[in-house]
Amino acid sequence: MNPTLTTRMANLRARMAATKTDLVVIGPSSHMLYLADLSPHGDERPVLLMVSPTFAGFLMPALNVDSARQHTDLPFFPWADADGPDAALAELLAATGVPAAPSIVLDETMRTDFALLVLDALPGATRRFTNDTVGYLRSRKDDAEYDALKKSAVLNDAAMAAGFAALRPGITEYEVATVIRDFYKANSATTEFCSVCFGPNGAFPHHHTGETQLKAGDAVLIDTGGRIHGYPSDMTRVGYFGTAPEGFGQIHSVLDRAVEAAIAAARPGAKARDVDKAARDIITAAGYGPNFLHRTGHGLGIDIHETPYITATSDTVLEEGMVFSIEPGIYLQGQFGLRLEEIVIIRNGVAEILSDMPRTAVAGG
Repeated sequence: MNPTLTTRMANLRARMAATKTDLVVIGPSSHMLYLADLSPHGDERPVLLMVSPTFAGFLMPALNVDSARQHTDLPFFPWADADGPDAALAELLAATGVPAAPSIVLDETMRTDFALLVLDALPGATRRFTNDTVGYLRSRKDDAEYDALKKSAVLNDAAMAAGFAALRPGITEYEVATVIRDFYKANSATTEFCSVCFGPNGAFPHHHTGETQLKAGDAVLIDTGGRIHGYPSDMTRVGYFGTAPEGFGQIHSVLDRAVEAAIAAARPGAKARDVDKAARDIITAAGYGPNFLHRTGHGLGIDIHETPYITATSDTVLEEGMVFSIEPGIYLQGQFGLRLEEIVIIRNGVAEILSDMPRTAVAGG
């Protein structure tokens, strides 16, 4: 096992001891990728990674074992289609040394039938999800993860600039998105998502990029992210084509101040809800409170959305290494919507922005 994975497994066992956890059960997911650098083929055949204080191993369909062996030296408990997984699962559970009535952690992203297979085999178990074990560890990024996220963010800056540079009369949202996707591909990255919104479409926080054509006076919102070296980016910037619509400058200024307030509030020891409140208070004081329709942010790591979540009700205490978005928005139905998004990491006691691209509105045309 490579040194990073060895450290992660040791850290998980330390968290298991601290949380009195007897067994962690992970399905094919980003949790498995984080712990074992393995992302096996996922279908209806049960695949499970089990970690106890003294043992770790895989339940694995026999037809996938040889391929998976290239990525891990952890032991496999294979099962064939002709036999089913029950006997192999029993052998794996015995190897973990799990007690008769264990406290287990289940991967919240695994298939329900996988989870029920485990619970049926451990009828005396108490169970919870990964928030205080694997999720806890994943929310605190190490130096290598910081470097990967920074590189991804800087590449995303250039992809965003390419998208705005493509604006011209009559171009469609889809065509701008294609420019951005092509940029990722040309730079050895993959597209995670790309939302391009012209005019009134920006008032839909999760607009699906379509065939709307750009015209003079339109506000433009682009929310995009790519993935390179295993880690994604995520950023939103806004602009306009020709003349800015009425109210654009005022709302942009409010959002920029909201971002700055949230960044200032994001410190070790603060709660996630304090960051949300800092942004929301600025927007509410400006008279746009009802037009801020969503949480202030979400964590970012292997997944685009992961812990911590920056919501009005979250008591999560921010710590060094946590990475999350700050993305307040104001949405005026039938007119336009603006959102400014930064990804920050709590580093050296402050919130450091990963992007190098200014939040200045981009004037096109």
